[in-house]
Amino acid sequence: MINRYGDISPRTAGYVIGELLKRAIPYMVLENFGQVKTIPNQSTASVIFRRYEPLDNTPNFLQEGVTPAGKPLRKTDVSATLSQLGDVIELTDVIMDTHEDPILMESSDILAEQAAQMIERLRYGVLRAGTNVTFGNGTARSAVTAPISTTIIRRAVRGLERQNARKLTKVVRPSADYATVPLAPAYVAVCHPDLDADVRSASGYKDPANYTTYTPWENEIGAIEKVRFLTSTLFDSFKDAGGAVGSNVSTAGTASDVYPILIFGADAYGIVPLKGQQSITPMVVNPKPAVGDPLGQRGSVGWKSMQTAIILQDLWMMRIEVAATA
Repeated sequence: MINRYGDISPRTAGYVIGELLKRAIPYMVLENFGQVKTIPNQSTASVIFRRYEPLDNTPNFLQEGVTPAGKPLRKTDVSATLSQLGDVIELTDVIMDTHEDPILMESSDILAEQAAQMIERLRYGVLRAGTNVTFGNGTARSAVTAPISTTIIRRAVRGLERQNARKLTKVVRPSADYATVPLAPAYVAVCHPDLDADVRSASGYKDPANYTTYTPWENEIGAIEKVRFLTSTLFDSFKDAGGAVGSNVSTAGTASDVYPILIFGADAYGIVPLKGQQSITPMVVNPKPAVGDPLGQRGSVGWKSMQTAIILQDLWMMRIEVAATA
């Protein structure tokens, strides 16, 4: 029997997976708001998300004693291909024998943080490429110089509501399991921390400390009317892609950096969650004599995971592009 975890048993691997997920989950924002599809090991390299289409709502008047014609249930399948992500830290027998810190545990913690950030960047790259976009000013990214404002948020929300984008009413629990928790109806926006001050300066801003009906998430900076904002340094800007610098943040000083704000409704995108026993595979190899390493001087600890992210309904998410006040 082949041990897919290297030099640790499946039982020990289960414990390691739990510890990896506990360390990784707090770094993930997009994990909480997408439609999730779990994939068993050794099953498929692709995943299908299903969307059921609404029925025609033209008034259908019934006639006495006449059964109306039945409507077909229409669905749209959206397929996404899984990609394998992972990395490894090399260890030597000297480090493991002489270092005073618990090297394997420290390595696992570092890899857990990396796994979360790597998967989050993969998802963000997919979602940031959506085509439903509005600008803080002008009609193109190259003209953007305006910071976020309540007017821009209202414009985005109006666009979502015109497409019947539903507010989020439940989210995946921020833990290693698949449980969901109820949520006061709201749209959710994610952005870079550079926009923190501008969000707080917008009219109608509410600080998380003043929430009365719900508990703020980690990394949440507040709400503007119907939208709650979360930040992460992984949600990066388009460098020097905007208009004149003025008093805005600029990487090279040649033009304003342009910051995407992604606003989601329910079921706007789909992901394979980083949760559960089969979501991530830890690999530990202790230094031992082997072909190519006859003195047993090298070992390793690493991880791998099959992941994907996909936009399910482009009109149920909006990308706002704005500048950041320096």
